[in-house]
Amino acid sequence: MRAAAPASSWESHPGYARMFAPGELTVGLFLPLWPYQGEMAAMRGQTEIVQRAEGAGFAAAWVRDVPLADPGFGDVGQVYDPWTALTWLAAHTSRISLASGSVILPLRHPIDLAKQAASVDHLSGGRLVLGVASGDRPVEFPAYGLDHGARGARYREVVDSFRGLLGEERPGGASLLPKPVHGRIPLLVTGSSQQSPLWIAEHADGWLVYPGATATPEGPRALGDRIGAWRDLIPGGEFRPVATNEWIDLHEDPGHPPTPLRGGFVLRTGSRGLLELLGRWKAAGVNHAALGVQHGRRPAAEVVAQLAEEVVPHFPALASPAPLAPAW
Repeated sequence: MRAAAPASSWESHPGYARMFAPGELTVGLFLPLWPYQGEMAAMRGQTEIVQRAEGAGFAAAWVRDVPLADPGFGDVGQVYDPWTALTWLAAHTSRISLASGSVILPLRHPIDLAKQAASVDHLSGGRLVLGVASGDRPVEFPAYGLDHGARGARYREVVDSFRGLLGEERPGGASLLPKPVHGRIPLLVTGSSQQSPLWIAEHADGWLVYPGATATPEGPRALGDRIGAWRDLIPGGEFRPVATNEWIDLHEDPGHPPTPLRGGFVLRTGSRGLLELLGRWKAAGVNHAALGVQHGRRPAAEVVAQLAEEVVPHFPALASPAPLAPAW
């Protein structure tokens, strides 16, 4: 099983370096910016908002992998296939990191995953960062002819094969092209992904962790304890980044107090409360916060503009190597 790459080896990676550094926290934007409600035409306009976010200093744009629309879940992500959406974003942006939260590894063949990821990485100039998960929608697995209960073991196998294919592995004497711009693509394990904390510490290039409660200081403190315990397991104590996310309903009033909605799934808050939360996450060891605005009451463009003015300047994208010119 191939272990994670040393953190120092990612310093020249444009996508990773824009998002992650020890003791720093950056902010990203989760897509879609508003929910699908039955009409694809109504989803138009998000690209321009992402372009504005890139110019305002957001570190990353995130997409999700939701193959099938399960009525039991409701949320269908950005609707488009994640690789297609990432390719579109690569063509319409130039600096912002392109991230997945998250690709469902057990549903995919590692050759296809490696080919798609390396292609997007090249077409974006090396901006791809992959969150990878084991899958939380049981209905998808029988549709693929797979056993949902075996997803943990398959996850480990796919991680190993994916990295081998991007390296020098030659299955059947054939090799995979293209190779990633940086040689490897960072993998952020999502949640537990049916793995032990020790396995994640040894094999993940970073951890995409669920935030827990966010309306009071106790939640970030508990998250910090989890992060600290995990980082204690990392070989050699080297830096591995931690990312988390929150769905926010940003209030027009900067002073509106943090208020959990929908059982804590959404946080309604003013920008001052959000800044306090981000500061607590930073103190807890979080390095990147992906914010979703699709469950809020206000137009996404308005919310992103407020975030750009009142929040992102306090947690801007990091200085990073310029992406390479696209291969085509």
